[in-house]
Amino acid sequence: MSDFQRARESLGARLQQLRADAGLAGRDLAAKLGWPHSKISKLENGRQTATCADVDAWAEVTGHSALAESLRSDLAGLETHYRSWRRRLSGGHQQAQQEAGEEERGARIVRAYEPTVVPGILQTPDYARHVLLAAAALHQSPRDTDDAVRERMRRQELLYEPGRRFHFILWEGALRARVCPPEVLASQLDRLSGLVGLDTVSIGIIPFTAALPLTLRHGFWIHDESYVTVETINAALHLDDQADVALYLRAWGLYEQVAVVGSEARRILVAARHAACAI
Repeated sequence: MSDFQRARESLGARLQQLRADAGLAGRDLAAKLGWPHSKISKLENGRQTATCADVDAWAEVTGHSALAESLRSDLAGLETHYRSWRRRLSGGHQQAQQEAGEEERGARIVRAYEPTVVPGILQTPDYARHVLLAAAALHQSPRDTDDAVRERMRRQELLYEPGRRFHFILWEGALRARVCPPEVLASQLDRLSGLVGLDTVSIGIIPFTAALPLTLRHGFWIHDESYVTVETINAALHLDDQADVALYLRAWGLYEQVAVVGSEARRILVAARHAACAI
């Protein structure tokens, strides 16, 4: 279970206690608030994220208006949830890969923008091994690299599931970054070329020569237009405030305007492979 989900369940348990203290059944509270009963259940069980208006109304109707500010503070921690890599990787990288897989399995449409590295779910085992070893060295985390690589490869099964859609946009520089030996990079680029045209996957590449509508910012993943994950050097952020999601969708749209796909994307991949082999 991710830190975000634990925090959401913690807030739900707190809401449930306020309802119980007020002597209200779930259906009674739903009636007073004018909500479906299912919403009460989802909020209390951590299956839906509350809004500020939700927690304010909940506090007022249960007779705990003085706690509204405290509930909003808990909610703010959910809307921009900070997951320290130090804590998240304390048990190794395999668990982090499992959490990433849970997020991907929970979405039908995933959009990923990466300017510096091939996304994990598209990586070959050898490429993934070099990336994960570098991360373990940086964070001084346990080196369960083989287990983490196997978990990352397991995530790739989702790419072939009917009904799912994965849309990737990469900057050309990510295809040439020497994060691994040339032969490993060449194999990784072959892997990407083989995915171009797959029904469930689209790969767009922003060429070096593109006139950029927006500077090349950090990578991000958008899950079903529901929430965004952003990885920084020290933490992972989970953003589900709808204003934040809308902002990242606009950024995605700007990058998508200048990304090339299909045969043009394959041409850039071939050129990058030739450059890797020339080393």
